[in-house]
This record gives sequence, structure tokens and C-alpha cells, in this order.
Amino acid sequence: MTQFAAYKKMKELMTAYYIEAKTTKEKPIAWVTSGAPVEFLYAIDVLPVYPENYAAMCAAGHQSVELMEAAEAEGFSQDICAYARTDFGADITQGGPVAGLPPPDFLLCSTNICKTVIKWYEVIARKYEVPLFIVDTPFLHDGLTDELIGYTVSQFKDLENFLAGFTGKPFDRDRLMETLRFSQQAAEFWKKILYLAKIHPAPFTSLDSFIHLAPIVTLRGTKECVDYYQLLYEEVAGQAAKKIGSIADERYRVLWDNLPVWFKMRRLEQFFNEQKTALVVTTYANSWGGLGHFDDGSSADVYKALAVSYLSVYINLGFDERIKYLAQLIDEFNLTGFIMHSNRSCKPYSVGMYRLQDEVTRLTGKPGVVIEADQNDPRVYSDAQVETRLEAFIESMQPVV
Repeated sequence: MTQFAAYKKMKELMTAYYIEAKTTKEKPIAWVTSGAPVEFLYAIDVLPVYPENYAAMCAAGHQSVELMEAAEAEGFSQDICAYARTDFGADITQGGPVAGLPPPDFLLCSTNICKTVIKWYEVIARKYEVPLFIVDTPFLHDGLTDELIGYTVSQFKDLENFLAGFTGKPFDRDRLMETLRFSQQAAEFWKKILYLAKIHPAPFTSLDSFIHLAPIVTLRGTKECVDYYQLLYEEVAGQAAKKIGSIADERYRVLWDNLPVWFKMRRLEQFFNEQKTALVVTTYANSWGGLGHFDDGSSADVYKALAVSYLSVYINLGFDERIKYLAQLIDEFNLTGFIMHSNRSCKPYSVGMYRLQDEVTRLTGKPGVVIEADQNDPRVYSDAQVETRLEAFIESMQPVV
């Protein structure tokens, strides 16, 4: 992972964010899923807190196992998502970074990143005795339809009414437009950064994107988020102009599908560096680079564009659309192969992965590999097994031309 100077600014932003979350008396706290329409919260001065991001921090800091064990001791099964178990354990013990998350005043759950997250948030709602608002984003088995878009728009309107009732103040749609513009600008900078990896050698890799992802998730809809990604873009673009790659002597260019293995970031970085293999694009980080374009037209058009954006997240697409998208990325980024992380914790992301591998190889002629791992649980991960499989995969690729 490249040590970009902007990283210092990101640490400052995220530190200030967590300090505000732990100390604020003025703003309500909402626990939210990573794919929730957070713009509505910022538009009415509610501070969003992300249990998924917090769980990833715990794993990256090698604190997830003790927290999961605390949750399992309370009866939570090892078969449920490791993010959920990590957060349940942190809540039980008040452990982990910043001594746990601040208690929520209400919950906002969107199903576009995971349908089973509803059960996770129901547990939290019962424990804290707080309201739970669910944005039900239907799975796109056969693409977008007017009915699906209209159904989602109606829920956005319901969300506005809920927030107005909860905070006791009218919902400000002008403020919503401001947050949407900030979201759009940040997403555009983020996508431009990610797509600089089309250059050979890639100045910014998927491992870099996993590190710099936090603000586009947690601060999306704020001016600080826009400023950060503009700063990072200028730095990465400078590296690209000088042909400075993230990996010296890059020979192979690979896609990573699914979440990172947070607790193995350093070891995987070393492994791929030694193999001269750059992970240049990932479906996971790309999910926050697709926010639609909003103008100052009618609110109906704005809400429709917003619904399309939140419905069209990669993990919410049917198999045929996923296959087409993966093949498109392989072509656009001039890839030599692709890695699919069959993630024990994220079944919606991982289901059908061997079929996806076969179909993408058939379409593109590029080799792929499926590795068995988990985003947060080191107890079900084997260095030897994963790296042996990756070595065989790398040997099957032709070096980039």
C-alpha cells in the first residue's frame, strides 16, 4: 500500500468524527448500514455511526477475535456475519477502538448491501429500545423497473417524515440537495481515483482503496469528504503522471471481488508485492463511486436518480449483471486475471461465486481463482491454503503487455 500524504488528513478526519460521535450532546446518533441513504441524516443534523466500519477497524487492529468470542459466549452463533459478532462483542464488553460505539438514538437499515442485516439491527433495536427504520431496496433479479424505483422513492419520503417526527423539526429539502451535491462530488473524485488504476503501472491499488474508503462511507454528504478526495485525487494523479506504480515492476493486473480480509492486509500486501501482482480494481470500493447526478430540477427527478443509485449497488445486482460488470472491468483495466473472495461472513456477496468464476473466464478468456476466507474472523483463515491457491493462479496468468 502506498503511503500517500493525504493519509494523515484522513486520520485527522476520522479521529474528529469518532470524537464527535462519542461526545456530542446536540446531535442524535443513528447507527446505519454502509449502503443506507445517509444524505437524509446529514440534511437534518443527525450523526451517522457505522457498526460495519467499526467492526472492520477492530479486525484491522487484530481485536476482533476476543470480541467475537464475547458475543459467542452470549449465544450468538459462529455462522452469522463476523461483523455482527464483532459489534455485538464490542457492545457487550465496551471493548475495541475508542471503547466501543456511542449508544444509538435510532437505527437506519438499508437492505441493498445485505438482506440479513435486518436481523442484526432488530437485535440492536431490542437491546436499546430505539426505533428501527428499514429502507427495503429490492434485489435486481432482472434489472431496474419503474415499479422498483417508485417503491424505493416512496420509502425515501417515509424516511423524511420519520426524521422530521423524530427530531421535531421540518425536513429541509434544500439542505438535502446540498448534501446530495457533496455526495456526488465526493463520489466523482473517488471514482476518478479508482480509475487512475487503468494506467500501467497502477498508481493506486485495491489495497490502497480499502484503506482510503472510510470517508466516502462515513462522511458522504459533507464538504470535508469532498475536500479529502480532491486532495487524494491530486496526489494520486501526480503519481500517475510520473508513472510511479504502487508495485515496482508490475507484471500482473488483477481484480478483487468481495470485501477485504481486514486482519491480513499487511501479509497480503507483502505477498502481492513479491509476486509483482497489482490488485487494480475491486467491486467493493467501486460501490461508492456510482452515485447518480443530481441537478436543481424537480424533486421527483432527484429522488428517482437517488433511488437508482442505491438500488444499483453491485451486491444488489442479479448474476447476469454481475457477470457483465466483471467482464467489463477486466476489459477496461486490461487485467490478466481475477480473484474472488468466497467470504464466509458475507453470503449475499459470495453465493454463486464458482459459477461467476466460470462464466467470467468463458467470456474474457482470463483465469480466475476463488479463495475461501472471511472478512473479520482469523479463526477460519489459513495462510498456507490461501497463498498456495494464489501462487498457482498467478502462474496461470500471462504477464501484462
